[in-house]
Amino acid sequence: MSTATLDLFPGFEALSVDAGGVHFHGVIGGSGPPVLLLHGFPETHLAWRLIAPVLAGRHTVIVPDLPGYGASVTHSTTPRWGKRRVAAALVALMEALGHSRFAVVGHDRGARAGYRLALDHPQRVSRYASLTVIPTLDALATVDAGFALANYHWFFMAQPGELPERLLTADPDGFISACLAKMAGGLDHLDPRAVAAYLEAFRRPSVRHAMCEDYRAAVNEDREQDAVDRAAGNTLACPVLVLWPDNKPSALQAWREWAADLRGAAISGGHLQPEQSSDEVLAHLEVFLH
Repeated sequence: MSTATLDLFPGFEALSVDAGGVHFHGVIGGSGPPVLLLHGFPETHLAWRLIAPVLAGRHTVIVPDLPGYGASVTHSTTPRWGKRRVAAALVALMEALGHSRFAVVGHDRGARAGYRLALDHPQRVSRYASLTVIPTLDALATVDAGFALANYHWFFMAQPGELPERLLTADPDGFISACLAKMAGGLDHLDPRAVAAYLEAFRRPSVRHAMCEDYRAAVNEDREQDAVDRAAGNTLACPVLVLWPDNKPSALQAWREWAADLRGAAISGGHLQPEQSSDEVLAHLEVFLH
């Protein structure tokens, strides 16, 4: 963990914990009820640099890189790190830190890991907040030409046989820069220090492979596990907050199938809500988590 990275999280310490088959890296800080922050694609824990220091005024805030992302190294790659396996590793991380029950806030892929954690380990999760996503089962059911064009990386990175891994070696910086620019409406809308960290991580073949496996899991076992829960009538037992971009349809209808205690709001900005709309995200989180 570089000093420059910690400078973006004033008052925090480096997180380096071996748990659940992962050597987790990230940051930890603050005091009070624990909150686990989970980033999305193609980011690292740096995505929470504008959120975590504020929440740390009232909470113990744990901000890891997801397994295989950033600097969090998995000890084995089989079976695949689908959301169920990721969720179990995150429970192990929090146990290792002394937290048996905690709130979870996830963005993008982290939100998908977060709701799987809440479904599989309901006794662990006190509150759950989802930023920008609806559950994988519902998202894939809505796919049309517009969705596929806007989210082409879902289907490219999910291709089997390491085809995307081979192709991504040609220009990893170009691919991730294009993804970030599309999500943010231009790279100039993002902190160049964060962009540099995301590019650096994606240059590593192991990180590219982990991200592809994440998307392969989504269209296979993650979706199948969602379908099993839907058929069984399983829902999130904790209070749920949903935030979505105001240029997208309401996410509440999809989440009503999954949560009885539900609230949410559309907020301004693009897909990268923790980075682009941090003030609005914080306004909702501080009320929800209090």
